[in-house]
Amino acid sequence: MVWVQDKESDVIIIGGGLGGTAAALAAAKSGQRVILTEETDWLGGQLTSQAVPPDEHRWIEESGSTASYREFRSRVRDYYKRNYPLTEAAAQDPLLNPGNGWVSRLAHEPKVALAVLHEMLAPYINTGRIEVLYYTVPVRAETDGDMILSVTVLQLENGAEIRLRGAYYLDATECGDLLPLAGAEHVSGAESRKETGEPHALEEADPLDMQSITHVAAVDYVPGGDFTIERPRDYEHWLRYVPSFSTYPILSWYASDAADTTKLKQFTMFRNDQGIVSLWDYRRIVDPSIWSEPLNEGEVTLLNWALNDYYAGPLIGVPPEERRMHLEGARQLTLSLVYWLQTEAPRLEGGQGYPGVRLRGDVLGTADGLAKAPYIRESRRICGLYTITEFDVSQELRGGKGLKRYEDSVGVGSYHLDLHPTTVTQRTFYIPNHPYEIPLGALIPVRIRNLLPACKNISMTQIANGCYRLHPTEWNIGEAAGVLASYAVKHALSPREVQESAAHRKAYQQQLLDRGVQLHWTEEELQR
Repeated sequence: MVWVQDKESDVIIIGGGLGGTAAALAAAKSGQRVILTEETDWLGGQLTSQAVPPDEHRWIEESGSTASYREFRSRVRDYYKRNYPLTEAAAQDPLLNPGNGWVSRLAHEPKVALAVLHEMLAPYINTGRIEVLYYTVPVRAETDGDMILSVTVLQLENGAEIRLRGAYYLDATECGDLLPLAGAEHVSGAESRKETGEPHALEEADPLDMQSITHVAAVDYVPGGDFTIERPRDYEHWLRYVPSFSTYPILSWYASDAADTTKLKQFTMFRNDQGIVSLWDYRRIVDPSIWSEPLNEGEVTLLNWALNDYYAGPLIGVPPEERRMHLEGARQLTLSLVYWLQTEAPRLEGGQGYPGVRLRGDVLGTADGLAKAPYIRESRRICGLYTITEFDVSQELRGGKGLKRYEDSVGVGSYHLDLHPTTVTQRTFYIPNHPYEIPLGALIPVRIRNLLPACKNISMTQIANGCYRLHPTEWNIGEAAGVLASYAVKHALSPREVQESAAHRKAYQQQLLDRGVQLHWTEEELQR
């Protein structure tokens, strides 16, 4: 039975991923009442339900993020030091990397990230300032001209609908799901070179040409064990499938070289003395070498590799049945990767397969060993007052001008322009970047007055998304949006009015500075 219940709050945040969580925390700290929805039962998105260790930059330990994001990182290390039996060296290491994965300076278990986020939110959830609605997705929005009047959400467990009313609505969903419901001007997929002038853009725009998604799995390895899963439904397809940019099947030890994506690079399973890069410790999140007593049978790693990037079709702009097909396709590809590792993956020492590879659903809070949700790299993106492009970030295009600075900056970040293979053209690249700033104009929709993007759905091109989608930047965007919504409520202004008034913009930016949000890079930082 479906019934409609009304709930009201100051700020309505649709989507409990990393940006949504940061936005809720920021708005609550600023005195606002918040309703936060989440499609799964885990807040935190990339860090938790999607199982992606933080991709960051080389300055992250000291600068280049918000103070609250660095607090999160510090709390993760403290969680291990308080709760795990660590060696003396690990316990005393101020830069402890719990999993010693080389993708991140802080490779850690998703459950630890979840526990830390709950700790950070606890004062506000426990006192009712933040109300979290789990297993909840948006289905309708009521608008009047340039204003959103309400957003109706569906509770997946019981089919109940809830009409949410607030002063401001933040879209922090993984695909920008609120944007079309509210009639907000937005784009998706690839822009054309005619539109943006970007040298890496397509000749013709294609809204269905989106970055691949990845359904992450957690595995450990028990030598001598046999945990071979049932042959996946689509295994034969993926075993034969050869991407357009490769001469090897996707299930092989060859993938694009990040240093030059026109070339292929050989990888292998474990560390070796042949100079071949090991994927096992790439996203390793459990390393028993830091423990003073044994806790389990070995290391745990996350399968988020080029081998299970799914680019057979998009999730956005297609009918629901096609979306479901691609979501299941991504699961099938990851299960096929697991089966291939267990049975047919070539071993450097000779032979095939590692039957001791075991799916670890307990690590991800699932029965099947796959993450609760897929990692979605690319969202719908608002049409904003300012659109970030390749020209703002690319080292090559900016040349001697260095990083681009914005007077209305609301944060900073840094990451390569990293585009994973796309669903139509399968193009991929990894373009060197300058550290970047986040312009407020990219958070302001061109028309709707009480809507804000709060994650990777700001006004930017697909190419710029390649760097603005990563963990510290998504957190920063969410925090900036949460503080902006709070400022707008308190001063009875629209976000656009805040942006267009020099006095209000500076006052808002001062609130960000007071919270420890870094607005600009300094030359001294960049020279370190």
